[in-house]
Amino acid sequence: MQVPQRQGGFTLLEILIALIILSIGLLGLAGLQANSLQNNNSAYQRTQASLLANEMLDRIRANRQGLEAGAYDALDSTTTSDPGCITSGCSSAQMAQHDAHDWGTRLGNLLPAGQGTVSGGGANPVFTITVMWDDARTGATGTECSGDTTADLTCFSLSTQIGRAHV
Repeated sequence: MQVPQRQGGFTLLEILIALIILSIGLLGLAGLQANSLQNNNSAYQRTQASLLANEMLDRIRANRQGLEAGAYDALDSTTTSDPGCITSGCSSAQMAQHDAHDWGTRLGNLLPAGQGTVSGGGANPVFTITVMWDDARTGATGTECSGDTTADLTCFSLSTQIGRAHV
């Protein structure tokens, strides 16, 4: 009687197939991890934008004279300069200018291509504070808030009504 010969290499083939399946699974997991990191960073930036918008709202409320004089009615964080009056004492208009400059500096430091605007005031007591940044890091510079991240910055807007004193 003849003993059957064993097939050689079949176990090696099974191991190679298992390694291929494991590799595909690990690549998928790495992709999920990369997406998770990107979404976490985006959420962090949106949180920073919300905090910075509320910070500017608090600055406006704190400078009642500047608010009533219209110093906050149309601010752009990219066009302000520091009046240099903090140590010597600021007028309400200078304080508004300082607030816009300091806010713009913080926007630029905390958000990629961060900038902001404040609009409203005058006869309309509703203020809209808009924080813009390059969330997708595409190099976008547009400020239209269209949602197209290749052309426009990502926007976070906060609208609120701030009562002015009636004379």
